[in-house]
Amino acid sequence: QVQLAESGGGLVQAGGSLSVSCAASGHSFDRYAVGWFRQAPGKEREFVATLNWSGGSPAYADAVKGRFTISRDNAKNTVYLQMNNLKREDTAVYYCAARSSIFNSRSELEYDYWGQGTQVTVSS
Repeated sequence: QVQLAESGGGLVQAGGSLSVSCAASGHSFDRYAVGWFRQAPGKEREFVATLNWSGGSPAYADAVKGRFTISRDNAKNTVYLQMNNLKREDTAVYYCAARSSIFNSRSELEYDYWGQGTQVTVSS
């Protein structure tokens, strides 16, 4: 079992930066691949970024590629999402997720554990 808790969301102006974190509790976190997803008002949840068990093989949605960076620190059981050059369309609730596999995935259906989410709002 893994419990996930996001933090670091907030309000930022367009063009600014924000970092969100996801603290994991439970055993053997380094055996789980992780991902970030987001859900904007009135829209379905969508993939943002994913990383394998060791922090390798990062993959990003086209909408965030070049602006967002996913990373993890297994010693601290924490996953990060650094968001730069934020746009209004990045406004959403951001969720971290973990899957019982060492391989990353873009599909939310393949994730077993989810956090409660943290709100990121980008103003113009």
